[in-house]
Amino acid sequence: MKILVTGGLGFIGSHTVVELQNKGFEVVIVDNLSNASEKVIDGIIAITGKKPLFENFDLRDKPKVEDFFSRHNDIEGVIHFAASKAVGESVEKPLLYYENNLGVLTYILQELSKKGSANFIFSSSCTVYGQADKMPITEDAPVKSAESPYGNTKQVGEEIIQDTCKVTPHISAIALRYFNPFGAHPSVEIGELPSGVPQNLVPFITQTGIGLREQLSVFGDDYPTADGTCIRDYIHVVDLAKAHVAALQRLVNDENEENYEVFNLGTGTGSSVLEVIKSFERVSGKKLNYKIVRRRAGDVIEAYADTTKANAVLGWRAESTLDEAMKSAWDWEQKIRS
Repeated sequence: MKILVTGGLGFIGSHTVVELQNKGFEVVIVDNLSNASEKVIDGIIAITGKKPLFENFDLRDKPKVEDFFSRHNDIEGVIHFAASKAVGESVEKPLLYYENNLGVLTYILQELSKKGSANFIFSSSCTVYGQADKMPITEDAPVKSAESPYGNTKQVGEEIIQDTCKVTPHISAIALRYFNPFGAHPSVEIGELPSGVPQNLVPFITQTGIGLREQLSVFGDDYPTADGTCIRDYIHVVDLAKAHVAALQRLVNDENEENYEVFNLGTGTGSSVLEVIKSFERVSGKKLNYKIVRRRAGDVIEAYADTTKANAVLGWRAESTLDEAMKSAWDWEQKIRS
């Protein structure tokens, strides 16, 4: 079965390609390399022994999207990762984010609507919940007004898919709401390669640990949490990738009762910023240089998932501990800096 993975050379995309190929799926990657490297293919081959088909073009080019689907009319599923993802940049360049994240989505759905049947998995985010009223966060928690254009593209993206599924019953779709993925494949052949200054906590920690960054800033220690720092749900990227395969198999096997479903993907456990730092210090044996600074605008106090639905319906659960995932991230950082 042939599966299109957009953004398949990115962090989560590449790990998902590995899991798909390990399960026997034929994978086609489309990536414009704006935030990835073609060298990632070598890592995928090293792990799986198989080379995925790769096409380098920008999915904002609608004629090229149409041409791609005409040439690959045997594609039976799409896992859609390709999107811009920096919250701060989205505030500065909202139109770029709406074009990139929503325009491309509509182009792909238009092509899938022409097919006899199609399976679609959307890379969504826990940002749709904002500061949830209750912890842990279930899929029934209200979707709140987005804090950024990036967050809004995830909310609107879900609405576009849901509206499409209502009038196109042959499209079956699942939106996966990620919490905080990090880590690297245990082979250390692929991992996270942020361009410029990392936007996420763990890459900044490992870059500080390796000496690439002078110091890590912890934004606030006066939140109403046990140690005063913000709490998030940190999930190993390999666990996250495996969830995509479980979701795809649900669609392929026609096990879904409705043609649009939503699942949270996390560990179900919240970890504070200071707990994540301590995890790094445990697995690395290094003391991290960090300082407490003022709160950052837009940060929610805590967010961690209720994964009951994904565990029961998809038959999936996160398996790696925080320390195991952190060790993989540190091993990867050491490899790419050596």
